[in-house]
Amino acid sequence: MGKVIIAIHGLRNKPTKEILQKWAYMSIKEGQEKSKLKFEMPLFELVYWADILYDKPLSENEKDKKSPYFLDEVYVPEKKRHTINNHSFIRKIKSIIKKIIYSVFLDNQYKLRFSFISKKIIHNNFKDLEVYFTEHCEEVQQQSEDFEKKEKINNCLVDVLKKYKNDEIFLIAHSMGSIIAFDVLSFIEKSININTFVTIGSPLGAPFVISKIAKLSKSENQKNIKLQTPESVSKHWYNFSDITDNIAMDYKLADDFEANSNGIKVIDKLVTNTYKMNGIVNPHKSFGYLRAPEFIKVLSDFIND
Repeated sequence: MGKVIIAIHGLRNKPTKEILQKWAYMSIKEGQEKSKLKFEMPLFELVYWADILYDKPLSENEKDKKSPYFLDEVYVPEKKRHTINNHSFIRKIKSIIKKIIYSVFLDNQYKLRFSFISKKIIHNNFKDLEVYFTEHCEEVQQQSEDFEKKEKINNCLVDVLKKYKNDEIFLIAHSMGSIIAFDVLSFIEKSININTFVTIGSPLGAPFVISKIAKLSKSENQKNIKLQTPESVSKHWYNFSDITDNIAMDYKLADDFEANSNGIKVIDKLVTNTYKMNGIVNPHKSFGYLRAPEFIKVLSDFIND
């Protein structure tokens, strides 16, 4: 039995798997160098699913900024350490907003009120999620193209997990990848042991996501809704968020998900995502999360355990 790091990417089109995997690895190594923690990187593999939804990857060779294949954000090392701000005021405001949003959009059975608003927002801004949230319909003999794509996306992760089922797995899930990973671990491939589950920039706490999880859980557990850490997670679930990351608007997943039968409950950690490209900050970018010292410490503990 060895140790393996598996990562699954998030929303929207990406460069090729080889490039994205290389940049993710470089981000981790940069974080390790700056944190001065000693560990040998184990096998690292990226689960890549962008090619299921997009005909061609983004390319550094595309110079037309209006092209859908123009790559505007690449891996760049951090030039200088940011001053870490605890953003206490923003945290208080977001806690209040969360309570309001939940009371307005979710009933006591986690059913989504005003679902047309969420559908409109997703349709206009998150086409990947629109495809992924396509539901199975037993009355339709031939499933829609979107549902087939959703199954293919899930199978991308399932296949890699099965490949390393005899190893200790450290699973990193970014953005929409955290929704895919949670679905797979909770409802599709529940038997493969995950030592450490890490979500970064995750929208798992958004009302429209919570309602989908609750619906699946209700079906799975004979109408008994369980919002909890996936049973397959045996040691840790860490959720890393930057308070200014709007995709991870709800940064406190511990409020939403209970412990599993192993007693594993999500641990929320606020970090500073330092990614910047051409002077523009993007606190949602995976490269910034992967080099954060808090993430590197968790990875180091897994490797050296």
